[in-house]
Parts: sequence; structure tokens; C-alpha cells
Amino acid sequence: MNRFLLIIILLFSVGATVFAQVSIELTGVVKANDKGTVTELVGANVYWANTQSGTVSDFNGQFKIEQKAGNTKLVISYIGYKADTLLITNNSFLDVVLESDQLDEVLVAGKKAGSHMSRIDPLTKVNITGAELCKAACCNLSESFETNASVDVSYADAATGAKQIQLLGLSGNYVQMMTENIPNFRGLATLYGLNYIPGAWMESIQISKGTATVINGYEALTGQINVEYKKPVNSEKFFLNVYANNTGRWESNVNGSIHINDKWTTAILAHYSEDQKSTDDNDDGFRDEPLLKQLNFINRWDYNNKNGFTSQIGIKVLDENRLGGQMGFEGSQPRDQNIGTPEQLYGINIDTRRYEGFYKAGYVFDDEVSSLALVANYAFHEQNSFYGRKQYDAQQRSLYANLIFQSVIGNDNNKFSTGVSFQSDEFDEVLIVDFQQPDNKQELNRQEVVPGAYFQYTYSLPERLTVIAGGRVDFHNNFGTLFTPRIHAKYNIAPNTILRASAGKGYRTPNVLAENSYLLASSRDINIANDLDQEEAWNYGANITQYINIAGKELTLNAEYYRTDFQNQLIVDADQSVNAVYFYNLNGKSYANNFQLEGKYELLRGMDVVAAWRLNDVKATYDGELLDRPLISRTKGLVNLSYSTPLKKWQFDFTTQFNGKGRVPSTEANPVEYQRPSSFDAYQIVNSQITRYFRKWNVYVGVENLGDFKQDEPIIAGDDPFGDEFDSSLIWGPIMGRRVYFGLRFSIDRE
Repeated sequence: MNRFLLIIILLFSVGATVFAQVSIELTGVVKANDKGTVTELVGANVYWANTQSGTVSDFNGQFKIEQKAGNTKLVISYIGYKADTLLITNNSFLDVVLESDQLDEVLVAGKKAGSHMSRIDPLTKVNITGAELCKAACCNLSESFETNASVDVSYADAATGAKQIQLLGLSGNYVQMMTENIPNFRGLATLYGLNYIPGAWMESIQISKGTATVINGYEALTGQINVEYKKPVNSEKFFLNVYANNTGRWESNVNGSIHINDKWTTAILAHYSEDQKSTDDNDDGFRDEPLLKQLNFINRWDYNNKNGFTSQIGIKVLDENRLGGQMGFEGSQPRDQNIGTPEQLYGINIDTRRYEGFYKAGYVFDDEVSSLALVANYAFHEQNSFYGRKQYDAQQRSLYANLIFQSVIGNDNNKFSTGVSFQSDEFDEVLIVDFQQPDNKQELNRQEVVPGAYFQYTYSLPERLTVIAGGRVDFHNNFGTLFTPRIHAKYNIAPNTILRASAGKGYRTPNVLAENSYLLASSRDINIANDLDQEEAWNYGANITQYINIAGKELTLNAEYYRTDFQNQLIVDADQSVNAVYFYNLNGKSYANNFQLEGKYELLRGMDVVAAWRLNDVKATYDGELLDRPLISRTKGLVNLSYSTPLKKWQFDFTTQFNGKGRVPSTEANPVEYQRPSSFDAYQIVNSQITRYFRKWNVYVGVENLGDFKQDEPIIAGDDPFGDEFDSSLIWGPIMGRRVYFGLRFSIDRE
């Protein structure tokens, strides 16, 4: 209640504060000139001289920055290029071209920015650019965070290939996944959705920590991850990426764009991947990863009438099949396991089809400060699967729409956003415990319909303070009226010191089987309580960033703390019994404390260093006892070295991830040969990659898990998978050993 009153007070106090300061918004683009070739620069610094007011250029080299009275000198800088200082006398569009720096008559090419944090965004948001994504294999979204200190991705089990994300010490269920600011990959897509976005399709990724703004809904308890796809207007005319590794996985990505006329553009993105070589590095008789075939396709169209109206429309199609289980199993039906015969083999088959359609439209009014936008998305997801004796079939139909109006109150220092939204999810789920007894089944069918409305106010005191305060009301057909207050603030303590803080509430409806179907790859009984409530939590935290000039280069230091307090949570309890997993409402405390330190610096010309350390204190009440959440490392560390040679002919990337100790659910009730330690020790993972750049193409070779570290005996009772002790879900470390990969990228860029 105290937190609720604090949020209300802040909302009203901020909403009552209206200042009238005249400011002008400048726009422009930053480019680089290398040997007569002019290209846009991503991540160039744009700031007013002798102030903390600044921004960075986006993926297209473009930027927006507010000019307050008295600011006349605009500085544009980029590593490896001569900085430029402009005297601003009007608000004309700025076309800035930086010249390459010279050192001993050797041309030094600038290095594209990898991940960076905006200096003016009040949210703690990390932007991962295409340059950062190229530092690792990055076959899909799940492999895009290997060089990132904030996000962890790990296997959920040792049999299905499902991966789960962690942010602020909690699982990806509490992170709102977005594609181009549309909530996506919910429910059935939770476990495998990270594999549904090929790395070659991504323009950038934005990671927001802490509670998000209210515009995109009441979820996002710990943050948001938004993926921006390549756009027809600025993506390559043609792009090809091929990849293969020593375990038999290969994939191909192709995308191209066409400018039909000055108003219409279109793009096609296509992907096919296949993993048809069975591997069993740990000799437990099971495939370390399922055999995989995936076909993925997007066609999108963009329209701009050059008079304030823009729209986008597109379709996405995905077809995927996963074949796992014991070595030698090749079946597509549960009966193909030949249970009870000398030829029996435990099998897993997950067949998925997903279809999406999206539409966006926006109009900027004549005053150029007011706009109206509509965002809509429909997704159909179908999964037919079996895990040994268990058979799980499900469908999900989701509709999302959001109508947003944005304008100002008096001047640009006082902005607001308001609108209405609609979310509908329909689930049809059937779990047959034993396919040989089809009448013994559980049906989890439900429909959620949630209309809502919201208002958000943004106050800006240029060069000093930005506050975003908002609230939304949603009307849930099953859980009644939900009120979600949230607030964010950024305060420039000094020209090179920025403090950010946020607080807010969030809700989410747990999808028990859809989000935890990997647990079916075990002999555990599934026990689901009848009275499951919505999950509800408060999240609050702060972040401080310090910029220090050392030897003419900028050292960035970042410290942050976030806490998530659950009022209700779905508890997934594997501690009560080795033969069952229980799903029930929280009865006691549950919280997550997350503390992180991070530093970035260009140690040598062309060599960037990132070092980070994180503490996870995550506890929940299991069957009346407050315990550490299992299978999570209490501490994490990361060191990333990235070196680019002059002219960027070669790039070398090296990343070490340090993982601390953690708890494992008790297996003492198992026979001795199937028992496991109650905790796991610290370990580290090393990845490296070398890239050779040419004019229109580049080749790369790399090694994942260079030290060949693997979790010992990840599957319990793999020699008796139809027995009572079989369990593949107690995974805390890598299940795949060293992997060597090779890739090629070829592009014809748009001039």
C-alpha cells in the first residue's frame, strides 16, 4: 500500500508541474567519408558543447536533439574520425560528414558502435546494434546476447532444445518480448520463440531494464526486449548469409528490398536451417540437441505519402520440426517408440506452425508535434508434440491492437501519450499423460479478453531532468479491473554523471503448460492447482552512469540495482518430490535483488574492452520454506575484448562468461545411482570469433565453448527413460561441448 501511495503522489506531483521553456528540435544524419565512400555512422555522439545534453545516431545514422536557448555549438564525434563542431543558427536538417583521422599517414577506419546506452533516454535501455550482433555467430535471437552483460540465455532442459532467457535474475516469462514495439512470443512461443528470429534479420535489439512504460501493456515486470527487423526503406538491396558448424547444423538467410517508387517499398526475408547430425558428447544415449528443420519467411510493405502519413503491413510464416530423444529414434508418432518391445526408444517430436500478420499506420498532424498511430498484430500458433508417453497438443490465437495519440502541453518540455488497447488470447491445450490411455487427459482451455486505456506524461527540463509518469486501467474478463502505475526519471547530477530511477507495478497471466512444456520430458507427474491467480509484482530500481575522460577516450562506468517484489507468483516446485512437479500460488515471500557493475573503455586504438559483474539474490517460498531459486548462478561475470585493425580488414572478438554457484532441487529420494549434488560449482564459458572484411562480403570463423565445459550427467536415468526416475529438466550449465563454426556474409548495399 505504501508503494501504491508513493506512485500516486509522484503521478500527481509530476502532472501538476508545467514549465514553459522554449526549445527547438534539430534533426540530421551523420556520415563518414572513407576514400571517397560515404556511409552512415551508427552510434556517433551528438551533443551540445560544455553540456550533458546529447544523443547518439541510430542505425541509419540519423539523430534528433533538442536545442535550448543558449546552445549554439553542436559537437559530432566518432572513434577514428575527426570530431566536428557546428555553429547552429537555424533548425535546418543537418547533413554531417566526418573525415577519417590520420595517424602516421595510415588511414584509421572508424569502428561501428556495438552496444550503447542513450544519454538522454530516461529508461535504462541498452541498444545492441548490427555491429555488436556480428561479434558472434548470432544464428538467432537466443545467441544474440553472448557479449551482453545483462541478459542470460540457457537451455531449459537437456532433451527438447528449449531455451529460456533471464533478466534481473528472473526467467523470460517476466520480460515482455517485442518485435518492432508489438508484444510477441507469448504463451506457446515462450520456450522456442528465441529461435524464431534469425540473427541476419535483425537491425538492432533494445533491452530495457526495470518496469516498462504503460503504453505497451501491464506486463514487463522486469523489462522489455524489443527486436527491430530490417526495413525495406534502408536495408540492403540483397543480402546473403550462410553458416555451418561441426555438429552438422547449417543455415541460410536471404533478404532483399525493392523501392517500387518514392512511396512504396517492400522487402522479403527468408530463412532455412537444418540440424540433421545426431550428437551425444556426454554418452548418455540421448541427442544433445534435437534434429531440427526450420523454414521462416517475412514479406513486408512500407508506404509513405510524404505528407505525414506512413503505414506498414506484413506477414510472417514459420514451420519447424524438432526430433529429439534417444539416439536412433526417427519417428513422428508416439507409437513409433515401440514401447514394451526390445526395440523401444524414447522419442520427442515437436511440430510447430506459426502465422502472423501485422499492420501499422501513423499520421503526423500539421503542427508537427501531434501524431496518431495504430498498431495491430494477429498470431496463430499450433504445436503438436509428444515426450515419451506424454502427448501435448495446443493452439493459441492472439490479437493485439493499440491506438496511440501523442502531443504536447504548451511546448516540447511537456509531452503526453494516451490511447486504448486490446489484447485477446485463446488457448486450446490437451495433455494426455499416456498416449496408450487417451481418456486420461487434462484440458486447459481458456480465453482472455483485455481492453484497456492509458495516459502517460513526460516532463523535460533540458540538460537536467526528465520524468515519465503514467498509469493504465485494464478490464480483464477473468481477473477484473487492473490498475498499473509506473514512473521513470533521469537526472543529470553533473555534466558526466547521470542518475536513472524507476518504479511500477506489473501483472501477467501464467500459462502453465505452454510455458513449461519442457518439463514433460521427464517421468514427473504434473500437478496443477485449481485456483491459479494472476502473477503480480512491484519492480523498482536505480542506475547511475559516470563518463570519465582518460587519455582522450571515454571510460563509461555503470552501476545499478533492481528489486522485484511479488505479491503473487506461480511457483514451479520440483523440490517436494523427485516424482512430481507442482504448480501453485505463492504463499509467502518471493523476490529478486539484482546488482550489476559494468565498465567500457577503448583500451587501445581499435580495441574495446567491456567488463561486468552481477549479483543475483533470488528467493521464493517453496512448500512453506524460503529457498534460493534453483538452477540460477548467484554471481555472473563477463569480459569482452573486441579489436578491429586499421581499415577494418580484420576483427577479433573474445568473450569470457563467469558463472557462480547455485542450488539444484534435491534428488535424495532417488536411488543412489540417480542422485545428483544439491548445488553446482562455478564454471566459465569462452567464445571467440575472427572476421575478415572485404568490400561487399566478409567471412568469419569462431569457436563456442572453447574450453569444452559440459554439465556432467545432465539427464537422470537416461538408461531407463520410461522408468520412474527419468528427468532431463535439472539443467544449470551447457549440455553441448566445443563447437566450431564458419560463415559468410555478402551484401549489395543501398546507396
